Amino acid sequence: MYTRKIVAAILLSGVCGVYAAEQPLAPPALTLENQAIPPASHQPARELSKPLDSNTLTLADATRLVLANNPELQVFRWRSQAIDGKRQTAELRPAYELSAVAENIAGSGDSSGLDNAELTLALSSIIELGGKRSFRSSLFDSRYELLQAEQQVKALDLLGAVTQGFIATLSLQQKVAVAQEAVQLANQSYGLVSTRVKRGAAPQAERLRAEATLTQAKMQHTAIVSELESQKFALASLWKADRVTFKRTDGDLFNFIDPADFDSLYQRVVASPTIQIFASEERVRAAEIDLARSQSASDVRWGFGVRRLEATGDTAIIGEIAVPLFSKRRNRGVVQSAVADREVVQYQREASLLAVRARLFQAWTTYQHSADAARQMRSEVLPTLEKALAQTRQAYEQGRYSYVDWVTAQRDLLDARLKAIDAATTALLNQALIEQLTAEPLAADLLSTSSPQTFNKSVASPQR
Repeated sequence: MYTRKIVAAILLSGVCGVYAAEQPLAPPALTLENQAIPPASHQPARELSKPLDSNTLTLADATRLVLANNPELQVFRWRSQAIDGKRQTAELRPAYELSAVAENIAGSGDSSGLDNAELTLALSSIIELGGKRSFRSSLFDSRYELLQAEQQVKALDLLGAVTQGFIATLSLQQKVAVAQEAVQLANQSYGLVSTRVKRGAAPQAERLRAEATLTQAKMQHTAIVSELESQKFALASLWKADRVTFKRTDGDLFNFIDPADFDSLYQRVVASPTIQIFASEERVRAAEIDLARSQSASDVRWGFGVRRLEATGDTAIIGEIAVPLFSKRRNRGVVQSAVADREVVQYQREASLLAVRARLFQAWTTYQHSADAARQMRSEVLPTLEKALAQTRQAYEQGRYSYVDWVTAQRDLLDARLKAIDAATTALLNQALIEQLTAEPLAADLLSTSSPQTFNKSVASPQR
């Protein structure tokens, strides 16, 4: 009877201990103000964002759809849950072990049968020293923070991708308009040449050349329209759309601003998630160092139980304490490895800053040069060529200029329009790159007055 009471007490203490060990500590809440990324969901895009009621797509619509539906952001919710599960396991106390041992049974001589058997029922576990459980918890706190920083960087990358795709689509729309103008001019040329040929003022070869030019202009227009449709589909694919539901993008390709000086922009880069992610990773490495050092403290293994001696009918209590020796010396290599990993992160941050600084300077200078070129083309070159084209047409109709002069004036104007579009596109693409690197908009509006500040540092923490 006495033995059964002791055994029952051991089992009860084990169950209580296991129950207490299975209660995980509540993980920290990771939230940011002004969240720009909505919670992850499996709903279709049209339910997660403002429906595309019109045939026009704004940058605000594209941004909202991408943030709500791109799978690269949906991954972070599951990564967060994976960290949460590992954290729950790491916060558990050492497990309890219940063991039963039977000795001196089924032998020979005096040990035959169960007359001299010794039956032992014991409960054992480990007492962790050095704050290991607390350091494990701190490690997963820092991993949550790193995951949040990674989500911010990924969000900025996606915002950069959708902005670049939007600009490319807007640029192709402008080129389609130029191609339409080329078809119109080719039609006019063909009509003028045909009239002159009928009057005998021009050879038949000029009409054939004008006809070939018109055909080529139509072919070029068709090619650019096809390229535009492909670009629109690529843009829609960023939010998992299986078809294009808009006809055109709404924005001003020639909406330029004066950016801040390079040093101010570089200070924004230093504070951006792209660089701050290294600080989060460094905190993870520091937590790993603390955890590795805590392993230098030897854990104490304990155990106690009840032993039944069948030969005498007596019952005895047994106890056990075990401490590993030289744990600190054996753990030096792990600590050294963790310290080295932290130093690697510091040098990676410095290398990244050097690369980003060079990339930012290139984008900053290219933006200024391209924006100035686009402004000058629109304000000076295009008006001059338009006047030249009008005067050349008049002179050609009067017979004072040749067909070559008339076609050359058209080509010069069309080429200048395309160069202005290319310069504006290059400027806006570099503006988008600057905003992606700094995680801040250069101005309140981007491309159009309806567009939001897409490059916002305040992005949502991983959904859990």
